[in-house]
Amino acid sequence: MARARGANAIMAAAFETTYGTSPTSGYKKLPFVSSALGEEQNLIESDLLGLGREPLPPSKDVANNEGDVVVPVDLRNFGYWLKLLLGVPTTTGTGPYTHTYVSGALALPSMAIEIGLPDVPSYGMNFGVRANTMTIQMQRSGLLNATMGLIAQGETRSASSGAGTPSEAAIERFSQGLGEIKRNGVALGNIVSAELTYSNNLEKVEVIRPDGRIEDVEPAMVAANGNVVVRFADTTLLDQAINGAPCELSFGWEIDADRSLLFTLHEVYLPRPKLPVSGPGGVQATFAFQAAKDPALANTMTVVLVNDVPTY
Repeated sequence: MARARGANAIMAAAFETTYGTSPTSGYKKLPFVSSALGEEQNLIESDLLGLGREPLPPSKDVANNEGDVVVPVDLRNFGYWLKLLLGVPTTTGTGPYTHTYVSGALALPSMAIEIGLPDVPSYGMNFGVRANTMTIQMQRSGLLNATMGLIAQGETRSASSGAGTPSEAAIERFSQGLGEIKRNGVALGNIVSAELTYSNNLEKVEVIRPDGRIEDVEPAMVAANGNVVVRFADTTLLDQAINGAPCELSFGWEIDADRSLLFTLHEVYLPRPKLPVSGPGGVQATFAFQAAKDPALANTMTVVLVNDVPTY
């Protein structure tokens, strides 16, 4: 008997026209590192008395489908996750193409994401999937991944795939070694590590339904924050934190002029950190920043992806 293996798992995704209705075509095969997406339904223990000591059958609780999916930050496929998180980008150029995503969209798209385990076979089609959060960690070396926090309406299971034959794009990952962090357009030195988190603060619309599922999820206030860990070599960031003035922070990776990814937080505020001295080695400071809406641009974050994909 075959056993399911992660090495053979397949993720296929397509954007929905109607929330909660899985498309019949248009699926893309997306690379992923791990997935915790899937519907679960707990049991409620019986509370009845007067019928002896033996337990009575439990009752079903509501259905929940949410979890993290870790995906590579790559040149082509990551654009679909950005669309799910931020909305449809504005695309310019004739090759290379420049895709510009901005934060704060009032309406966000939804996806159907199928996780297939062909060894069994078993295929779980998660429908009504929206992106709640995205977290990217930067460091000196290693693989560059993003953790996407997803909330779905439900899941249907089948012995065959509902995604047909999904199309597939060539994988070309951005490297941690190509990353750069800039403050007001000038590269910051002495950065040890950094973390960028964006959240739509999705609110589940929990209503009474016969299937126990949510009705939808709606975006609330945008939150863009994170931290940068620096070797204390100058007072540039510390002076800004003390003064309370904002700056622009950008996090980017570039293979060449035709292949790049850039996150820009337009108005970033830094807290005043401690400068702990814990030994004879270097002194480090952690700045846990928060971003706010730029009054001129009317948005908090802009993401620019340059690649050879005509449209998302």
